[in-house]
Amino acid sequence: QVQLVESGGGLVQAGGSLRLSCTYRGRTFSRIAMGWFRQAPEQEREFVAAISWGHNTYSADSVKGRFTISRDNAKNTVYLQMNNLEPEDTAVYLCAASSLGLSSLHTPNNRREYPYWGQGTQVTVSL
Repeated sequence: QVQLVESGGGLVQAGGSLRLSCTYRGRTFSRIAMGWFRQAPEQEREFVAAISWGHNTYSADSVKGRFTISRDNAKNTVYLQMNNLEPEDTAVYLCAASSLGLSSLHTPNNRREYPYWGQGTQVTVSL
C-alpha cells in the first residue's frame, strides 16, 4: 500500500513563493520516479515536473525558470519550490509516484505513467 501526503499549499500574492512537500509511505521509495501535477477547476490534470531517484528532472515549459522539483531520498520526500507565482498557477497540486524509474517511463508528463496519487493541496495565487 502506497500513501502520498502533500503539504505546503496556501494563498499567496502574485510574485510570491510557496514550497510544497510530498511524503511517500509504504513500499520502497528507491529508484522510482516522482512527479507533480496540477488541476484547475474544469480543466484537465496538467503535468508540472518529475524527478528521478538520481535527481534528474523534467519540467513543463510553463514552469521552467520558476518551479524547481527536488527530492530527499533519506526522508522519502519530494518537494516543489514555486517562485514568482502567477494567478494562472492557481490549482490543486497533486503528488504522484510511478512504479518505475524516470528513464523507464515512455512519457513522464503523462498522468497514466503514475499509479499512485496524493489527495492534493490547494494553491491560490491572488493579484
